Amino acid sequence: MAVCLATSLATAAVAANAFTLAWTHSIERVRWEEAWRVEGEALVLERVRVRGHGAGMEPAAGAVLRDGAWEWHPRTRHAVLRLTRSAYTADYEWCADGEPCKSLSALIASDGGVTELRACPIGDTAP
Repeated sequence: MAVCLATSLATAAVAANAFTLAWTHSIERVRWEEAWRVEGEALVLERVRVRGHGAGMEPAAGAVLRDGAWEWHPRTRHAVLRLTRSAYTADYEWCADGEPCKSLSALIASDGGVTELRACPIGDTAP
């Protein structure tokens, strides 16, 4: 499977069965990580890890403090994931396949608006 990404500027497909999105919260300045997997036509949010709490970052019920981060397992299914990207904050990090994490802009240019992610067959570039 792959993950198709789209902005108003471009589309791209990245071969991946699982990936992690990470970013630094713009107000609290702490790292947030979400581990996703591709299942059929859905993206499944497997795990969330947050290295603190504060404005809009409250750990979910049942979250466990592990290695300095709150962790929980929503296992929710999503047809589309919409990421707001801004020139005023650091970009998301894309981590997959045991490779070093890279800026999402290394995969697709930002238009300063929303980037959509969807599950798609390998080779598809039209989310």
